[in-house]
Amino acid sequence: MPLNLEIKIRLDSHESALNVLKSLHAEFVKDINQKDIYYTMQGSLLKLRIEDGGESLIKYNRDEVNPDRFSDYDVIYLKSSGSEKVFNSIFTVEAIVLKKRSLYLYNNTRIHLDTVQHLGTFMEFETLVINGMDDAKERFNFLIKKFGIDTTKQIKCSYRDLILNK
Repeated sequence: MPLNLEIKIRLDSHESALNVLKSLHAEFVKDINQKDIYYTMQGSLLKLRIEDGGESLIKYNRDEVNPDRFSDYDVIYLKSSGSEKVFNSIFTVEAIVLKKRSLYLYNNTRIHLDTVQHLGTFMEFETLVINGMDDAKERFNFLIKKFGIDTTKQIKCSYRDLILNK
């Protein structure tokens, strides 16, 4: 299973984050419209992600208690469309999250600038663990400092949980 170090933070707007991304010369990848359908699953999160012509089933586990939010995940990329109908007939839908995501890459970290329907504006980092956890923490903490993030204000739950608690 791949492993990420993650953080999610609420923003008033993406303006200051865009300025930092520009100063870092982060690579803009693309803007994505995503629909995440979360299904009831014991002990893990399971979602079908539909985005701009692609579909994937993602199962992940994340420790929401410790200061470092490591997440392990598995992704199945689906070749055909229409998976929503099939999975909705098999699983119980818990929540649907609609968002527009701007994806950037910097030093093996995916940086998401998200606008989530009914929730607002957010930024997420997903730093891939490739040379051990210490290396990932170093790269992750560099970005935390660059963006001036107060980690005590991080959101330690998924968009699913925010939608369900709204």
